[in-house]
Formats: sequence, structure tokens, C-alpha cells
Amino acid sequence: MLLTDVVRGRRVLFLGGKGGVGKTTTASALALAQAQAGRRVLVVSTDPAHNLGHLWQRDVGDAVVPLWRAEVRSDPSDGTGTSGRAGLLDGVEIDPRRTTDAHLAQVGSTLRRLMPDHLAKEVDRHLDLARDAPGTHEAAVLERIADAVETGLADYDLVVFDTAPSGHTARLMALPETMSAWTEGLLRRRDRADKFSGALSGLGVRDPKAERDSEIRRTLLRRRERFERLRSVLTDPETTSFLLVLAAERLPVLETVELAGTLRKLGVPVGGLVVNKRSPDGAGGLLAARRAHEDEWLAVLDAELGDLPRVECELLPGEVTGAAGLEQFGAALR
Repeated sequence: MLLTDVVRGRRVLFLGGKGGVGKTTTASALALAQAQAGRRVLVVSTDPAHNLGHLWQRDVGDAVVPLWRAEVRSDPSDGTGTSGRAGLLDGVEIDPRRTTDAHLAQVGSTLRRLMPDHLAKEVDRHLDLARDAPGTHEAAVLERIADAVETGLADYDLVVFDTAPSGHTARLMALPETMSAWTEGLLRRRDRADKFSGALSGLGVRDPKAERDSEIRRTLLRRRERFERLRSVLTDPETTSFLLVLAAERLPVLETVELAGTLRKLGVPVGGLVVNKRSPDGAGGLLAARRAHEDEWLAVLDAELGDLPRVECELLPGEVTGAAGLEQFGAALR
């Protein structure tokens, strides 16, 4: 099975792996190929070290921008073989700091509305402390990923995620389940409070916190439902696939094996492997020695993940940039 066969039938695609192995290039090349096939595609970079703009040679930021548009034909039956449907490719780079600030601002607004006025300064103090607390950044980025998935399923045919390096991505993939469980625990605590409020109401005693607690419960329910929807999408093999990008070297291979194991435990479908920057065969000298070394590590990869489809992309003499370069690179993925 070719990787394009995996991509063609999916609505959500993640690409992950060690830093510097070519995830952004691979994500963009696959996204462009699908757009050229007539699909509406959104590529999203969640890696703090963004390269999407450099790759496409244009400004790409925290708002969606067009990256590629098909040539519009007035007559789809003009003998050119086009289907008449114009594909497109949009891109966005999630800004971690801006995302965290927006996330905390939203949380702060909700808390100030629900908490007594005299606690407003306390809310601000806790949010300032939370800004750099472990997990805050991941929770904020997860919200943006949920947004992008929902937008992608509603407005696009395919959304492609160019993710951060392996360790960060593994934690992010585990977060929907963790956040859902955490929210469920909060809801159980709210249930006990609701029962107490109900008992007071039955005795004819008005509970001044009942309305506030009811809104907290509705907020928690919406949050739980959102994370459950996201997890459902991430674990649906008919909708989602995760491709692992690597170089045929020790650390990338070992990280790939570890990440694949983590994803499988989480129920995220792993669709295939892209071995990038492969030393060309028959080149002689240094490149021949490197290829032999790479073969040894690909044997390790086969022993661990031999059930996955794999493509190999040879090391190129220059950088891949722009639609023309990506189209050429994408030919090796088909």
C-alpha cells in the first residue's frame, strides 16, 4: 500500500517524528498532492519551531492563509481530464504563546463571571502562576488542535498536522483522554454539590450558589464532550492516520519505534513510515558507507515496525521550497 492510498481515504492526518527529519516538507508535499487531486486541504503546524512559512516562501502566521490554488477552468469537459472541482491548500502556524494567552484569557473570563467579585484579584493571580506551569501550553495547543479538527471536518476535505518533535507529540496525543478523565472527576465533585443543593431546595432553603454551580457544570460538560469528540476522531482509523517521518539513523529510528508504541497504546492508528534523506544507492565512497549504515538501522525498523507501509525518499542536492519543489518531492511519496 502506498502512503497516498492511506492519505486519500482520510479526513485527518498527523505527521510526527524527531526534529529535523523533514516532517514539514512531507506534510506539505502530501497536502499539496491532495489539493492538486481536487481536495480542500488545511495544513496546520503545531511545532514551536515553525518552518511552514520558510518552506512555502511566504508569511504564514496564527491566522489561516492560502498556500496554493488550482487553476480554475471554465469548462470541465475541455479534454484536459480535470474533474471540474478546484482543489485548494491553506496553512496556519499555531503560535504557542499567543495560544496560551488566548486560552488563559478565556478561562479567566469564565472564572470571573462565575466567582464572587471579591475573588477577581485571586483569579488573576492564579492565572499568572498558571501561565508557565507544566501542562498549560499543551492544554492550550490541544484546544487549538480541537478547533482545527472541527474546522477541518466542517470546511475542508482533509486537515494535515505537522507536529512538534516526538516527546511533545506523544504527550499531546495522550491529553484528550487525560483531560476527559480530569473533567469527569470534577463533574463527580459537582454531582455531590448538586445533590446537596437539591436537598436544601427540598427543604425550602434557597442555595445562593446553585445557579453558579449549574453554569460550572454546563461548562465542564461542554469541555468533556469536546475532548471526547476529539479522542473519537483521533482513534477512528477510517478518519485519522498518523504517519511517522524519520531518517535512517540510530536516534530517529529508536524514537520512531517508541512513538509508534505510544500511539498504538493510545489507540491512534499509525498509517505508515516515511524514511527521509536516504543516501542514494550506488553512489560509492562516503555515501555508500552511509547507506550501509542506514541499512543496519532500517533492519531494526523492520524488526519492530515491519507491518507498516514504508516509503524512502533519497537525499536531495538542494532545499525543497515552493509548490514546484514540493511537487517534485511528493512524487517519491506516491
